[in-house]
Amino acid sequence: MSAGTTDLGWRGVGDDSEEVTRAAGLRLARSARLLVADLLRPRRGAVALALLILVVENAVMLTGPLLVALAVDTGVPAALDGRPAPLAWAVAGYAACGLASAGLRAAFLLLSGRLGQDVLLELRRRVFRHAQRLALEWHESYTSGRLISRLTSDLESIDDLLQQGLDGLLGALLSLAGITVLLLLIDPVLAGVVLAGFVPLALLTRWFQRRSRASYRLTRTWVARVIVQFVESMNGIRAVQAYRREARNESIMEQLNDRYRDANADALLTLSWFVACVRAVGNLTLALVLLLGALRVTSGALELGALTAFLLYLRRFYDPLDQLAQFMNAYQSAAAALEKLASVLETPIGVPEPAHPRALPASVRGELTFDRVTFAYPRAPERLVLPEFSLTVPAGQTIALVGETGAGKTTLAKLAARFHDPATGSVLLDGVDLRELADADLRRALVMVTQEPFLFSGSLADNVAMGRPGASPAEIAAAVDAVGADFVHALPEGLDTDVRKRGGRLSAGQRQLVSLARVVLADPEVVLLDEATSSLDIPSERAVQAALETVLADRTALIIAHRLSTVAIADRVLVMGGGRIVQDGTPAELLASGGDFADLHAAWQDSLR
Repeated sequence: MSAGTTDLGWRGVGDDSEEVTRAAGLRLARSARLLVADLLRPRRGAVALALLILVVENAVMLTGPLLVALAVDTGVPAALDGRPAPLAWAVAGYAACGLASAGLRAAFLLLSGRLGQDVLLELRRRVFRHAQRLALEWHESYTSGRLISRLTSDLESIDDLLQQGLDGLLGALLSLAGITVLLLLIDPVLAGVVLAGFVPLALLTRWFQRRSRASYRLTRTWVARVIVQFVESMNGIRAVQAYRREARNESIMEQLNDRYRDANADALLTLSWFVACVRAVGNLTLALVLLLGALRVTSGALELGALTAFLLYLRRFYDPLDQLAQFMNAYQSAAAALEKLASVLETPIGVPEPAHPRALPASVRGELTFDRVTFAYPRAPERLVLPEFSLTVPAGQTIALVGETGAGKTTLAKLAARFHDPATGSVLLDGVDLRELADADLRRALVMVTQEPFLFSGSLADNVAMGRPGASPAEIAAAVDAVGADFVHALPEGLDTDVRKRGGRLSAGQRQLVSLARVVLADPEVVLLDEATSSLDIPSERAVQAALETVLADRTALIIAHRLSTVAIADRVLVMGGGRIVQDGTPAELLASGGDFADLHAAWQDSLR
């Protein structure tokens, strides 16, 4: 998808589709619950301690109205009779409960806050670690904006839940349970009136759960699309400005923002109806209890202090219901976010590392073998890119792969780099199947240089050192000099110069020389070059060509080339078509024999005139 061209009719892959079937929704919900359980399992001790503090705090808090009843029914009459001690003890007890409740509240908030942040940290680590291991096709279909949404807005929703999770849910449930027991002990008749109100409350809660879950799934979907549109527009800002795309992008963003606003409005409307109905039930119940309680006091069936305590408890009874409503609102939003995150974490790694890896021979030679390999991309499994391909590249030999677009050249390089595994057959390095090698061993022995090398923000030295983290400044400088990157000496701070985002401070040719310096520093046995000079001007191409002679010396190399000037340094040329080798020989032999390579070479020569 081009920058800034999001289609409002687009359906995301898997977890971002607007419509979720009931079966898929249940599966995602179960995955989310399992994820939470897995995150909390190592922190069982902290959770148990937080629960203990919460239970004690609720017990202390529930003692307060009983002390009020004691003061009204016993302390005040005793004080009127000249015995102030009972009233004094009741007042002192109430004050002690208040202080203890405040201390326990502070301890609980500190512990639960730390626990929540630990869970968020672990979740963020897992998503980032897992996303880096997923297949390239997943990243190509699952846009960076959606992944950013997972790690920002979705985690913020979970953070909101964790901040009130134990308190909002467990604290409210403990309060409800404790108050219910006390109401039954004080006066079963009035307690029965209160419990009768649970029938409409249960129906309201069930409705709220269903409606809000659907609403918050939509909010997570639309905020992801807003972020996708923003990220694509900013990443493609050159194309946006060059083609005067601003107005169209603003129109698309406006529509996405409207959808996101509407989804949030629907979620808030659902919450407001739920809270309003809960409070209406609570207020009606309180009025009825006040009427019946007054009648029971006048008839002598209930003490005034007991009614006072009952009403105080009843007032506190509906406060937890408000907390539950707020918790459920945060929970539905976080549950939808957890479903999105769980779907990412459940995505299988494209090329899993072997459980019991084999070691490469002590001295790696660099022989690369494709043994009856077949391959089709997951997005089009019916179309075999490589029907059945076999090739051996002897150690130290440089082979150039040429052919029309779609012939299978880049696919071979991706299989050799183990970005994918073949459907059948195997790719071997010195006789060892790549699927049996540890990733670290493979990356030390084989390096791929792409058409557009990626440089990270930071110093040029740091970018070169990606080839071998921990290399000394002298080794980094030697690698830069080996590829003839003389431009480094003209930079303001030399190797310490910040290359800026994506290496924007450097030209395309300079970025490619940096990527070749990485190869020299890494010193692999096998080098894969995918169109390494296709986007360069003639002077830059010549500089890179000169560097390639140094980089490829005494190494096994596969060069994918459209510009046939690169082919001149190859020992052998393979012309590919339809996933098969149609010509094989030295550059001179193929030019002399005619055929596809001679035609490609003639077309290339004509393009230079």
